[in-house]
Amino acid sequence: MGVLNVTPDSFSDGGQFFDRETAIEQGLAVARDGADIIDVGGESTRPYSDAVSADEEMERVIPVVQALAGEIKIPISIDTLKAAVAREALRVGASMINDVSALRFDPEMISVAAKAGVPVILMHMKGTPKTMQVSPTYEHLTQEICDFLEEAIKRAVQGGIKKELIIVDPGIGFGKTFDHNLEIIRELSRFHSLGRPILLGSSRKAFIGHILKNKAHERDVGSMATIAAAVLNGAHIVRVHNVRMAVETVKIIDAIKRGEADT
Repeated sequence: MGVLNVTPDSFSDGGQFFDRETAIEQGLAVARDGADIIDVGGESTRPYSDAVSADEEMERVIPVVQALAGEIKIPISIDTLKAAVAREALRVGASMINDVSALRFDPEMISVAAKAGVPVILMHMKGTPKTMQVSPTYEHLTQEICDFLEEAIKRAVQGGIKKELIIVDPGIGFGKTFDHNLEIIRELSRFHSLGRPILLGSSRKAFIGHILKNKAHERDVGSMATIAAAVLNGAHIVRVHNVRMAVETVKIIDAIKRGEADT
């Protein structure tokens, strides 16, 4: 899954693709580089970030989604907390919803997803983007995340979303300390108990910068290490910024897992 942030304040690219035409060009490049999915977002969910209105978010993302849908064949995911944004993005060509609140923050999101019949990513987050990194604590990290995601799956299914359309994300960096993030990657196989595909979004996150002492745009090598570990431990989807490098990383890890060099 290739990331396309149409925001002025993303932690990873600092608004590099905020301009509409630049965002569209980047989306096409992400597809050419080998992404299987493009995740388009118009509101930063970095720690301590402020929310934007649905109208502003739609102004950012809808023209980009519509333009990309007419040019590429791979699925477009809309990364949003708002049902109105998701509904409009699906109307113009998106075919997945990535909701970092696990459908909790907007009461209409479940019905939008159920009516559309599209895949939905449910992510674990403690608190909100504004508050999630204020001293996050757990007694039993992976078990608490599993319990949260199990309840999120149940709530989604009760709302009419088919279980086979649900993807789970343990939420690297969303209400987690640096050590929590490392534990999630190390213990990722525990989330197989949920019976749903696992997405991991570790790319360029702050814990990588903490270990390597570098800035977000310098973290691609460190990101590939986390991606390799995640795939070895059972991740089905990895959400990344440097798609070309990630495609090569995952090909090698898949070959190691299969024990075959031929693809």
